[in-house]
Amino acid sequence: MITKPVVLFDGICNLCNSAVQFIIRHDKNEVFLFCALQSEKGQGLLAKYKLPNKQFNSFILVDNNKVYQKSNAALQVLKKIPRFTILFYLLVWIPKFLRNLSYDFIAKNRYRWFGKKESCMVPTPEILKRFL
Repeated sequence: MITKPVVLFDGICNLCNSAVQFIIRHDKNEVFLFCALQSEKGQGLLAKYKLPNKQFNSFILVDNNKVYQKSNAALQVLKKIPRFTILFYLLVWIPKFLRNLSYDFIAKNRYRWFGKKESCMVPTPEILKRFL
């Protein structure tokens, strides 16, 4: 049973991997766990929550059996990192459809702008415990 919030991310996307590294760097209390969408456990979580398992263009947060996607997932992550909580309260006032419009535009172009890896990232030994 998973008791911590889980960030599901596109494991081959350079932008997504940078976002995960950012969260790890600022999540001093180790609140979050991480899982690549392409991994066996990632696919299991997608199936459990009846989410698409072939398109990996969404940042997903599963927290207390509640699923957050796209900009809502990012905002929930910011809310749980004390240093960035204020950013959450500023951005949450932007209507969801506008946030997700921007999110979708970036997601559509992320490989072209930021590149992608041939395979999912391999966590370093010191952060391996935070990956499913």
